[in-house]
Amino acid sequence: MKRVLVQAQEAAPLASVSNSLTTKYSDVLAANRLARTLSPDLAPGVNRLRVLFTDRAAREYHTDWQRYTAVAVAHLRAQADTGDQRLHALIGELSVKSDRFRHLWGRHDVRSAKDVTFRVRHPRVGPLELMVEKFQVVGATELETMLLHAEPGTSSADALTLLASLDTTA
Repeated sequence: MKRVLVQAQEAAPLASVSNSLTTKYSDVLAANRLARTLSPDLAPGVNRLRVLFTDRAAREYHTDWQRYTAVAVAHLRAQADTGDQRLHALIGELSVKSDRFRHLWGRHDVRSAKDVTFRVRHPRVGPLELMVEKFQVVGATELETMLLHAEPGTSSADALTLLASLDTTA
């Protein structure tokens, strides 16, 4: 594990890595400064699925919104527990509020969102292509940490570094 962390740090300086902690329901519990600057849906207290499916700004922000929503629902389904009333309530709420969610949930796709890439259009630094890595928190089966970073040497890495530096001066 230590070797993986060293490799990640060498590939992308930690100041340029967005880190957030979420529940299996996509409730954000904690996020580093870059995560909060990168996306309003990474602020503690926000439910990322609600934002993704009910906030029109999320469609503009996620330039690959169709693909991203499909991955998000398949990841939720992969974690689903048939006896989980809170999860059932969230699924019911999103099914009523979002045709897209209802359609995707009905497809029954199951997929982990541990190693994916997504594209966003950030208002301060422009387009970014971000690699997503999710890790289950050991000893807390309903928690996962999500790292967002860019491929080193790309325009996205430069933009993420710029965003991190802008954030520290704010």
